[in-house]
This record gives sequence, C-alpha cells and structure tokens, in this order.
Amino acid sequence: MTDSDATPGFVQGHDPRTGKPTGQPVPVTPADAVDRTAVAAAAAFPRWRDTAPAARAAALEAVADALDARAADLVAVADAETALGEVRLTGEVARATGQLRLFARLLRDGGHLDVVIDPPGGPGPDLRRTTRPTGPVAVFSASNFPFAFSVAGGDTASALAAGCPVVVKAHEAHPGTSELTATLVTRALARAGAPDGVFAVVHGFEAGPALVRHPAITAVGFTGSSRGGLALSELCARRAVPIPFYGELGSVNPVLVLPGAARGRRDDVATGYAASLTLGAGQFCTNPGVLFVPDDQPLIEALGAAVTRSAGAPMLSERIHAGYQESLDRLDRRADLTLLARGVPGDGPWAATPTVYRTTAAAVAAAPDLVTEEHFGPIGIVVTGAGPAEAADLLDRAGAGQLTATVQLDTGDADDLALARDALARLARHAGRLIVNGWPTGVAVTAAQHHGGPYPATTAPAHTSVGATAIRRWLVPVAYQDVPSELLPPELRDTTV
Repeated sequence: MTDSDATPGFVQGHDPRTGKPTGQPVPVTPADAVDRTAVAAAAAFPRWRDTAPAARAAALEAVADALDARAADLVAVADAETALGEVRLTGEVARATGQLRLFARLLRDGGHLDVVIDPPGGPGPDLRRTTRPTGPVAVFSASNFPFAFSVAGGDTASALAAGCPVVVKAHEAHPGTSELTATLVTRALARAGAPDGVFAVVHGFEAGPALVRHPAITAVGFTGSSRGGLALSELCARRAVPIPFYGELGSVNPVLVLPGAARGRRDDVATGYAASLTLGAGQFCTNPGVLFVPDDQPLIEALGAAVTRSAGAPMLSERIHAGYQESLDRLDRRADLTLLARGVPGDGPWAATPTVYRTTAAAVAAAPDLVTEEHFGPIGIVVTGAGPAEAADLLDRAGAGQLTATVQLDTGDADDLALARDALARLARHAGRLIVNGWPTGVAVTAAQHHGGPYPATTAPAHTSVGATAIRRWLVPVAYQDVPSELLPPELRDTTV
C-alpha cells in the first residue's frame, strides 16, 4: 500500500497485479474495542469449555459447511486481494474446511483428551489425568494463506475444538477476505448454539500488541516473520502473567541431492526444484531455499535451465515485494555468490522474478548465514561440492532449526541408500519433517503431520500448527488424585472407561 492509498483509521486491500485498492476499506479496531472483544471471549469461555465435545464438533462442521457454500464468493474476494488464482484459492478453502472437519472427528473420538488412568489398587494414590482448554486464544493470520492460516484456518479450528474462544488478528493484506470469512464463521457458530463472544476478528497493526497484552488472553498462535514474531513473543513473556507463544517464524528448508540422484534423476530433481521454489511466487514457509548438490556439472546446468524457464508472479503486497527486492539487492552484492539463473519476469508492479544463486561449501563454512537466512519469495541458493556428511556438518555449525529437510536419492543405488540413512539421522536434529524424493511445499493435514521444528522455524518445536495434534497447544493436563467418581470429568469416571 502506498502512502497516497492509505486512509487513516482503515485497512485497505490491494490487487497485487495492479497495486490498486480493491473492495471497501475496513475500519481499524481501536484499543477499547479490542478490550471489549477480549472480555467477551473470557465471558464465553466457561460455557464453550463445558460444551460437550460432540456439540463443539457439530459447530465446527457447521462452519465448514458455511464456508463451502460460499466458496466461490470467498475465492473471488481473496483473488482480488492476493492474486493467488482461482485454482490455488479453491483448494485452500477446501483445506480450511477439511481442517475444521478433521478436528470435529477428533472431538468425537476423544483422542484429544489424552486420558491416563493409573491402575487402581496400587501402592500410590488413585491418579487420573485428562486435558482442559487453556482459555481465550489470540490467533494472528498469515499473509500467504488467506484461508488455511487465516481467520478460519488451522489455529482457529484447533483452538475452537479445544474449547477455547478465539480472537483473530486479521492480516492487513486481505481485510475483505477476512471480513467475509469472519461473517460466515460468526453466523454459523451462532446457529450452532455457540455462546456470544466465542469468536471475533480485529483489524490493524496496533490491535495485535493490544490483544497479546490483554489479561484475558491465555495463549497466542502466530505465523509470520521472525521480526514480528519475536516482538510478540517478548510481549507474551513480559506480561504480568506470561503466556505461551506458538510462533512459526522462518525456515530455509535445506535439500540434499545425493550422487546417485544427481546422475540418475537429474531432470526430475531440476524440474521439481524449480516448481517448488516458484510455487505461489515462492511465498511459502516451506520454500526450498537451500539446495546442496555434488560437483555435477550436468545437474547444475539442468537446475539453471529449469529456473530459466520458470515464470515470476505478483507477490502478495507492496511491503512483501519490497522485502524480496531488498534480499535480491543484498545477495547481488555478495562476493561469495554468483548468479546461476533468473526466470521469466512476472507482470505487475509487485511481481517477483525467480532467481537462484550459486556458492560453494567453503563459502558457507566461512559465512553460515548463507544457509540460515530466509528470503521470502522465489529465491534459492545452490551449494556445490558438499556431500551429505559435509552438508550436515555445515547445518550443524549454522545451528538453525528448520520446518523441513529433504533428501533426493536414487532408491536403486546402494551407496545413496547408505548415505541417506546417515543423512536422515543427522537431519532429524534440525527439522520437524523429513522428506525423501519429494519437495517441502505442500503440507498434508493429517493425524501424523508435524509442521514445526527447532528455533527459528518455530518457538515451540514440540508442537505443530498443522494436523490433528495442533490442538495440544491449547490444552493443559490436569491430574485428579483420589477424587470420588461422581466429581470426576466424564472421561475419567470408571463407568466411561
């Protein structure tokens, strides 16, 4: 957004293809309204907490049905504000509603309660453990996923499933999408019998810190930049009563190409890399930012050719595009990098051109930031001359956690299999998800998924923001000792186990 387009007191969406305003401005939420919203969430908590899991499940399904029924309208508004395209956005609405239904199923089977009952009659006390919701939760929408990580995204779905009211801080890049989604969610929850105040959305940069500071908020979920996330994390820690901050901040998602794959799967590796690097204009937290390859000239040439054929696309906002351009300017000036390839320039004022640089293992050893700094957009660094053991050594010395780490190998090559076994064992210390012969972009929403990793990938590596176990962030264990059966929660009574 340019200064001439800014309206004081409002948040305005813009079309990334033209840079022009789109839709109606949305009022910024003032501090007193943030306070009232958080207080209303706290008032709704006891009733929502005590709502039977089956009823909460039905409410989540009602929200999913409401979003699916208006999918075409949601996609149209989101495309005007993000330029992500009908196909991508239609799939993302389906992912968001799929997440809601996933947590509805989880509520019905009771697995989220994590019930543990010590055998009665032993030498110790009668101990029975379950989980309880923590309280009202603040959720920060992501810029790059206007549905799956936004107003009705995974953080919101998992927190509501846990029994926590949710206040969402909408992202400034898509206020119209956020408002339409919020209206549908609010109406669906009301029709399902949820209490007033169980869900709300606030707008504007200042609303975020005000929400985090509010004493009614008991936890925060965030997906975004390291700078913004760390600032909010510090606010959580400095409150009179500190609260947990579950932040996804940054990752370069290293990929190791083994010698057999370089020889036998050269074209597959090159085309797969270029496609993953440029997906969504490279605006994915799982973008493959660093590729370690052998000194294999045909592979390097194939990588360059694949990137050269790839096309750029508009980025989500003027601010994000400015950050991408600053990264390019900084990388272009580095003496330890050379340009490997640039793709076809994209159209529009905020378009990104796919760009890949080349460096050496020796250069990375001297400057580890080459493989730790995330560049948001279709920017990649290819490190030549590092075998899997040396690549793992470089990642060890760099010390940065990752959301993912990938190994490309030839499964019919015995040497590759042996190298991969050792590489995966070492990469497991760095990343929350290990991939073989795939690419990190694209995160399945399943029971087994773990979308997390050591800092700076996330601030809480034991937890995931995608998949069924994402609900654990909003639940706390409670043990009941020698409590009469009639006073226990239903799931802990002898008649129900």
